[in-house]
Amino acid sequence: MSTRATVLARISAALADVPSSETPDSALVPRDYRTSHASSDLVSLFVERAADHGASVIHTTEGKAARTVAATLAERGAESVVLPPGFPETLLEEGSVKRLGDVPPLSLESLDAAAGVLTTAVLGIAVTGTVVLDAGPGQGRRALSLLPDYHLCVIREDQIVGDVPEALSRLDPTAPLTFISGPSATSDIELDRIEGVHGPRTLDVIVVAARPAEEPS
Repeated sequence: MSTRATVLARISAALADVPSSETPDSALVPRDYRTSHASSDLVSLFVERAADHGASVIHTTEGKAARTVAATLAERGAESVVLPPGFPETLLEEGSVKRLGDVPPLSLESLDAAAGVLTTAVLGIAVTGTVVLDAGPGQGRRALSLLPDYHLCVIREDQIVGDVPEALSRLDPTAPLTFISGPSATSDIELDRIEGVHGPRTLDVIVVAARPAEEPS
């Protein structure tokens, strides 16, 4: 008897006493799984885990967000960045950087030659230090976050969830989802780490406080 036949025979034997009227929906399976391993301070955990992956994380307030974006790009020497459609104008200082629009779509050569890309995110995952993009407004098509050597991502505190199950419950499974945990990196058979092979070599994440703080300018 072949292995396949043996497996099927065992399945048939195990189901021999199941009434023909019973369906999979007849037996309720408990789904009260634990959905998060996160602490109560999701933002601090996200910042810690993202940094563990090699991302540079900057915490700022809503009133200083545009200034922080401009300063971060200037520090990286990114004089021109790709901007996805729908990126919030409130996060940009006038004249701070040359903007490369992706409408009509830039060529792969243009994306590869760009100094960087500036995006938002749909959410962040605290336990894994991951930012998730779903091609929504301000995020753009997947190629934008894969080809440029530098990625600056802006995310709000209230977009950070505890763990992967929570994230999946909020995401559209039909959307082109991209999960980003630190800069792109891989290792060869000798475990030599190489960065920038499958995506950006450098990842900066700006976390914007959910509520503007009363701070001096």
